[in-house]
Amino acid sequence: MPSRTIALVAHDHKKPELLEWVKLHLDTLRPFNIVATGTTGSLIQDSTGLEVHRFKSGPLGGDQQIGALIAEGKLDGLFFFWDPLNPAPHDPDVKALLRLCSVWNVPVACSPATADLIVTSPLFSDINHVRKIPDYGK
Repeated sequence: MPSRTIALVAHDHKKPELLEWVKLHLDTLRPFNIVATGTTGSLIQDSTGLEVHRFKSGPLGGDQQIGALIAEGKLDGLFFFWDPLNPAPHDPDVKALLRLCSVWNVPVACSPATADLIVTSPLFSDINHVRKIPDYGK
């Protein structure tokens, strides 16, 4: 069976919160291919033992690398704990990433509460579930 891919991303002030969330859902996340932006990916891999493919850090293009996965239909979910109270210099990249999730119908969680709802859904772990991908060629 093909495995699915999820992305884990967090702004600096939200990294501890994402790491705590990942540890809470470790068994659920294990079967997935996990990608992350640089620092976040290193933190998760070092703290949990999960294998994480690390892209560049967000400000250096990591958000855009994950966006490319979305546009290519190669990402099944995004868990992006962003910090709404501390704007980052690459905020346009963040907004573009969230926009791509809406364009391509990719589930996205920006908080632990939403992330909990996604990973506890029976559809999240159902390898046979097919997400409807919009056809913009019409």
